[in-house]
Amino acid sequence: MTRPAIIINELDAERIDRLLEQPAFASSPVAEALNAELDRAKMCAPEEMPHDVVSMNSQVRFRDLASGEERVRTLVFPSQVTDSNTQLSVMAPVGAALLGLRVGNTIHWQLPGGTTTHLEVLELLYQPEAAGDFHR
Repeated sequence: MTRPAIIINELDAERIDRLLEQPAFASSPVAEALNAELDRAKMCAPEEMPHDVVSMNSQVRFRDLASGEERVRTLVFPSQVTDSNTQLSVMAPVGAALLGLRVGNTIHWQLPGGTTTHLEVLELLYQPEAAGDFHR
């Protein structure tokens, strides 16, 4: 399965790299997948981030194409998660899958236990870069 091209801003990439070096996350399957995503991503300065791309702290509406269920979550770092009904850690499989996708993109993503999910990004309700917040 080919994956859609992804774009990650350099500041997010640096922060994720540091996160992946922490012992608590370094050996997780999600860390391996995120490392692979960082390796294939197109990097850009926060100021140059397209406004239709899921970046850290973006609020994204997405659909699980298998179940048809839609969700709205804000993509955050694990230490920022206070409410799993409104937030999604980038270290969660679905969070890692959404990072860097454009509105309209779909992706097949491996989940723990060998299953896969098929997600579609429907809308960005908020993106820090689009709001002029380049250091969040």
